[in-house]
Amino acid sequence: MRYFYDPTISNETIHHTLPQEESKHIVRVLRMSTGDDLAILNGKGDLYHCIISGTEGKLVKVDITKREQYEADKPIHIAIAATKNADRIEWFLEKATELGLTELTFISCKNSERSRVKIDRLIKKAISAMKQSRRAYLPTIHETIDFKSFIESHPNGLIAHCYDEQKHHFNKVYHTGNCPILIGPEGDFTLEEVDLALQYGYKSITLGETRLRTETAALYAVTLAKTINETEH
Repeated sequence: MRYFYDPTISNETIHHTLPQEESKHIVRVLRMSTGDDLAILNGKGDLYHCIISGTEGKLVKVDITKREQYEADKPIHIAIAATKNADRIEWFLEKATELGLTELTFISCKNSERSRVKIDRLIKKAISAMKQSRRAYLPTIHETIDFKSFIESHPNGLIAHCYDEQKHHFNKVYHTGNCPILIGPEGDFTLEEVDLALQYGYKSITLGETRLRTETAALYAVTLAKTINETEH
């Protein structure tokens, strides 16, 4: 069955009209027609089984035959310094969405290589990954915030860095719930940033013996968090 995305679909109706972008893909690319089955995700935990009932102008109309509601994923919040190459962040977001990332925040650090990201493009990448992996929830993606403001509003998380100091193993200190994971830029966090995070209740963590690229470290952290979340389920 083909999966599509529409956040406006309602639980109170049995008839629905899909937006233009999805309608165009259904008709012009996939060549689907009246009577074909499809599924619609709203990114909020609901899956709608539908049958195409016809078209109205350039828009596809469907009849909803069944609704399924999925339990929300346990939180996995990554706060990351955007890489200079936007493709690397897009790659991370696609894979992390498939794995169950629930929230992504971009942080501006002293050694950040990029100060702005194209949120609209990233949301489209996340939607595509959600549909491909058939996940019921779309991760929340936030605009860039400076490092200090983030840790002030999100205390008591984990921070991964490369400095030689005593660090905790991820699975010993990660807990489900409000536990953001900070991933720094290629030049790492500064010592001042690490110290400030520790003052706000963060714990230094190791992600293994090798030095990982920003997007690799972030994806590995998502994988570890997902494993713990599933164990505690």
